[in-house]
Amino acid sequence: MNVVQLTTGDVVAAMFSLDFVDGGFRREAVERIHRGAIDEWVMALTGSGLFSNRAVADVVRAWHEDPRVLLDSLLAEADPVTFDRYRSAWYELDAVASYGAAA
Repeated sequence: MNVVQLTTGDVVAAMFSLDFVDGGFRREAVERIHRGAIDEWVMALTGSGLFSNRAVADVVRAWHEDPRVLLDSLLAEADPVTFDRYRSAWYELDAVASYGAAA
């Protein structure tokens, strides 16, 4: 028997991705994630009761270090068009942030 070890990131993707994708494209969500405003996902993760405090802390730390990790988890079940739309918005925000830093 083959046993697949799921990571916390896999479970997080399973919890959030379908709802996120079913809600339609939400640019404001991408903007919030991009700037690190992730409280709604942290509260949902914490409130689920599925994870230990340490697991939640590890995931939150990863999201703060690289918010795109959260976006990627949210897009785990997205179709290619939806994925590309969100990813394009992310890259656009990166470009704006880079331009602002250079100015």
